[in-house]
Formats: sequence, structure tokens, C-alpha cells
Amino acid sequence: MGVRAIIFDLDDTLITDEAASMLAFEEVGVKASRFGIIKIGSFIRDCQNLAHKLWSSGPCHSYCDSVGISALECLWGRFTDEQEELRRLRNWAIPFRKAVFSVALQRQLPRIPPDVGLELSEEFSQARRKFQILMPDAKEVLACLYPRYCLGMLTNGAPSLQREKIVVSGLEPFFQAISISGEKGIGKPRAEIFFQLIEKLDTLPSKVIMVGNSEERDVAGARNAGIRSVWFHAFEAGERPRPYTGISALRELPALVREIDAHSR
Repeated sequence: MGVRAIIFDLDDTLITDEAASMLAFEEVGVKASRFGIIKIGSFIRDCQNLAHKLWSSGPCHSYCDSVGISALECLWGRFTDEQEELRRLRNWAIPFRKAVFSVALQRQLPRIPPDVGLELSEEFSQARRKFQILMPDAKEVLACLYPRYCLGMLTNGAPSLQREKIVVSGLEPFFQAISISGEKGIGKPRAEIFFQLIEKLDTLPSKVIMVGNSEERDVAGARNAGIRSVWFHAFEAGERPRPYTGISALRELPALVREIDAHSR
């Protein structure tokens, strides 16, 4: 049968996400100290906890969870998309962001100006956009695989935000097809979104490998669609044995793909 196509996840597979958000929080924490002496670590933890709490109890949570828009993405995404659900998210995100940063700062500085939360949220958004960082060896690995295999990208999230990440990262030219959950109304691990992309790649599930960092969405989704998966566990400390193939660095992928390809012919 052989391998004809490789599908990649985006966030924390080809580009950093959680680490980039932490860098943005650290920058905003330093800037927040202009309003008074604060413990920056506590401020960051409060921001993260408040973001997840308000996001999980908010009116857009069900939709965000279904297409994979995270609480931290709600802190900086523009959500300029036309879909009704994303228009609602755009309107909700403004007071959400203000509340996260103002409440977090008020826990250490009870008396702050009324617009500080909005000011800090805008600074976070700017900082997060600045920290669009590729995973180590991402471009080199894609350049190695591109001549021999059809490359696809399957990413959960809001179309406008994911497209922004893809363009800024410079990865778009490597991919024959890109699917974003917010454009389809469904996300990983639903098998349907895998099948739609596989059709765009003009191949069969038996000839595809999925590469991603999420066991819940990438590995499970690949299993649901009947395709092979490679779990990318760069951030997993003390990795426990899994019943599926894994790599800890992207540079390991080309040799592994060649091995899978050779054994499946």
C-alpha cells in the first residue's frame, strides 16, 4: 500500500502555542508592575486560572470545545470570521479579556484604574502575536518530506486565527490542502473532518499518517478515521509507554515515515 500523504497538526506540533502564550503572559506581567509592586508569577497563574474558569462557564464554551478554540486563544484571537458562532465569540471575548486581566491584577492591587484590564488585554494580544515561534526543525522536516509525499494540515480552531498563524509562520507553501475545524463546524477527533481532508489529498486512509501532539484529538481522531498516527510528545516529561508510535523531536519523523512506508508496501 505505501504512504502517500502525511497530515500534520499545527499548534504545539509545527508551531509553539503554550510556550508562546507563557512568554506573552510574562511580558504583560512585567508591564502590569507599572501599576504597583506585584508578584508576577502569581499574576500569571491568576490570569490563566481565571481565563479557563470564565471560558468554561461562558456562553461560547460548547462551540469552542467542539471546534478546539482554547481559553488562551480567546485572549488574543481577532475572530473576524463570518460564522454566527464566531461573531458571538468576538463580541464575548472583549469583556472576557478585560475581566481576566483586571480581576487578576486586583487580587494584588485592589485599587486600579477602570480601563487597566482592557489595556493589559491589548498588550497581551500584541505580545502573543510577537511570539509566533516554529517548533525546532519544523521547516527542515517539511522541506524533506514535501518532494515525496502529499502534505496536509488539519488544525482545530477559528479560521481567522489559524490562518494568521499559518501565514506568519511561513508554512503554507508546503501544504497541498489545509482544513480548519472552524470552517467545517466540526473538529478533531471527529472522523468526518479527517475524511474530508483525505479526499482533498486524493488518497485513501490506508495511505495516510497523522502527526500531532494531542492524544485526545490527533491520535484518537486518526484511530477514528482508520489511519496511522505518530504522536509527537516533545513536551511530555517521563513519558509512559503508549500502544502507538511516538517521536520526541520532529527531526525523527522522516526516518520513521520511510520505515513505515517500507513496511506497508
